[in-house]
Amino acid sequence: MAAYSFGNPPGSRIRAKLAVALLVLLAMSGCITVESNADKNSPAVSRSSRMNIPSAGENEGVSDKHTERNEKSLFNPKGMSLEQRIMPPEGYTRSDTSGFGRFIREYALKEDGAAVLLYDKREKANQNAHAAVFAMPLGERDLQQCADSIMRLYAEYLYTSQQADKIGFHFVNGFYADYGTWRSGKRIKVSKDSVYWVSSKAYDDSVEAFESYLNIVFAYASTLSMEGESKAIALENAQIGDIFLKAGSPGHVVMIADIAENADRKRAYLLAQGYMPAQEFHLLNNPAHTDDPWYYEDEMLYPLQTPEYRFEEGSLRHPVYLD
Repeated sequence: MAAYSFGNPPGSRIRAKLAVALLVLLAMSGCITVESNADKNSPAVSRSSRMNIPSAGENEGVSDKHTERNEKSLFNPKGMSLEQRIMPPEGYTRSDTSGFGRFIREYALKEDGAAVLLYDKREKANQNAHAAVFAMPLGERDLQQCADSIMRLYAEYLYTSQQADKIGFHFVNGFYADYGTWRSGKRIKVSKDSVYWVSSKAYDDSVEAFESYLNIVFAYASTLSMEGESKAIALENAQIGDIFLKAGSPGHVVMIADIAENADRKRAYLLAQGYMPAQEFHLLNNPAHTDDPWYYEDEMLYPLQTPEYRFEEGSLRHPVYLD
């Protein structure tokens, strides 16, 4: 399925006021970069330079095993979805999937070589971290950051697959914001000392109302609330849509966007992220070999290094949004 087109009982008043203040601060704090070797000030570049395969002299230290993986190109510049753009490595085939996994594989991408843009249309400073950019709605406010981008994907999938009643996310203070109540016409009121529903409008299941719902979720949910909506798993049990998560204020999260497997049942993974400030969701390069974005099972060691973050052991989690 391709991407759609959208252009607890209360405590004392003191505790409640503190909770709402923390809710706002924690939800808006977003993600932070952990230092890596990426050039933070590189201009936007085309794939021909960004994804340059090393010459023979530059290949010193690169394993024969990895060189063999790339005897054929992993990129189809004309492909306009993840499945069409990024080929599985030599000897691998994409794992069987349906539902959310199929939704991600068929999600529309921007043209090959596209820069990652920020919410204000400026180019992100680091254009060396990504292999492809998802054609995902972003908005014009600094809201849709790392966790938000992944919540959007789950919400879009449920919305477009006639499962909208399952859409719901917790704010960092525990308030459950479900789309069904929003669609019925109620709206969320955040006051000095509480968060609650109020009657406001008539029933509205329009795309505009859906986008408005997502914006309120993005404002008050974060990696902290996402941690409570996910459970730790082992790598062998990972599936498309699972996440590497560091909950915090700030924290960060990346999502497994695809999985391939070879005859020995060894797996390879594609990872994707949003970031701070709000920016387009993008497929990550693998800093271990920038000509090949796949993260191979034998490379998935902790701390796991992605282009802009390091994740510690225990960070792999399964979101419960579809359970």
